Amino acid sequence: MGGEEQLQASSFGEKFSWGVSSAACQTEGAYLDDGKGPSIWDTFTDRKGKICNNDHARVACNFYHLYPEDLSIIRQLNIPNFRFSLAWSRIIPGGTGAVNPMGLDYYDRLIDNCLEKGIDPWVTLYHWDLPQALELKGGWTNRDVVSWFSDYVSVCAKRFGDRVGHWMVMNEPMVFTGAGYFLGVHAPGRRGVRNFFPAVHHSVLAMAEGARILKSACPDAEVGSTFSCSMIEPQTTSRWDTAAANRVDALLNRLFIEPALGMGYPVKDVPVLRKLEKYMLPGDDQKMIANLDFAGVQNYTREIVSFSLFTPYVHARLVDAKRRTKDITEMNWEVYPPSIYHMLKKFDAYPGIPKLYVTENGAAFKDVETAGRVHDERRINYLKDYIAQVFKAKQEGCKVEGYFVWTLTDNFEWAEGYRPKFGIVKVDPETQRRTVKDSGRWYGDFLSGR
Repeated sequence: MGGEEQLQASSFGEKFSWGVSSAACQTEGAYLDDGKGPSIWDTFTDRKGKICNNDHARVACNFYHLYPEDLSIIRQLNIPNFRFSLAWSRIIPGGTGAVNPMGLDYYDRLIDNCLEKGIDPWVTLYHWDLPQALELKGGWTNRDVVSWFSDYVSVCAKRFGDRVGHWMVMNEPMVFTGAGYFLGVHAPGRRGVRNFFPAVHHSVLAMAEGARILKSACPDAEVGSTFSCSMIEPQTTSRWDTAAANRVDALLNRLFIEPALGMGYPVKDVPVLRKLEKYMLPGDDQKMIANLDFAGVQNYTREIVSFSLFTPYVHARLVDAKRRTKDITEMNWEVYPPSIYHMLKKFDAYPGIPKLYVTENGAAFKDVETAGRVHDERRINYLKDYIAQVFKAKQEGCKVEGYFVWTLTDNFEWAEGYRPKFGIVKVDPETQRRTVKDSGRWYGDFLSGR
């Protein structure tokens, strides 16, 4: 190759899947329209001080009503695959029991519109928006959530399985359990290991059971799940920092993928994880195995770790990216393209994963708008550099077969509200007007070979 400038989508081969990702809670809005029940995020955003600027997702990008326009943009940009999630509380408002026909009809229309436009729908079943009615019963800390989730998966598989060829059971379980049930900074806002450990184990069980249901109901589909991951490196070569980095890696990168592969929890590296045994019943070792067709790798950055005597459980701390580099995003994440290469190689080394997709990668930067154009050169460079690292991994034999940009439109970015902009399409919060950014134009040209 004559340099990164010449890298095009065609370099990856005809079967490589290119796409863009989104999530229901972050984009749909219409939070109680047409029979939808409240989710834990609808409730969490009502608590003052939990979300930047007290933002909420009641309207978000109004994707619920404007999806035909957004799908037209996807088509215009020559993006062949669109990953989105279903809102559990839109389909089963109470979490269990009565199914909402208007919710099913909405997703029918969305999926059908994708197919009519030549866009392949990739569906995530759980992207963090648990029905609030189930949180009142303990949410992910209640083992019954496995059966609640299984019933929801069955409804979706039966209704949409004839048209969906790629399913993701869960999105980043480490994040929704860690931030939501240990740190309390995400919905539902619980804290402590007494909430975290049962939430972890029940999520692992639910992910595996959801995968079994999908594979049985949709035998011709690919079934996977997505995992957040960051390249972890020690601050120094000391044995203290090295051991601390290994513990953080086990917790952030290995806690969910390894039990899904039949390897159990990484207790040896993080001894406190033995507390998970309290929530395990006979036979759970086998029930945790998900038999996934693929793993969705979601990488944005790397983390540098140092030993910390005062940090409970892991005795490690993350070194603030601002202290070590100027090349950071609006999320205070280091821009470090080799991170995605190393994480792909790490996941590729696991036996039992037939295929990898990068199901999220992108960056939030301050955009510059002039004369109706949104200039985001830093995002373009980020995408170019990370995609080049994906290509490097693929050239070396890594079984990575797809790449999805996060995200289509600027949206509700959880606790950060609308401050960080990840989209390749700008959304005006007042008018809901869409403007394709320079990065969106670049991605469309990249996919078209221009």
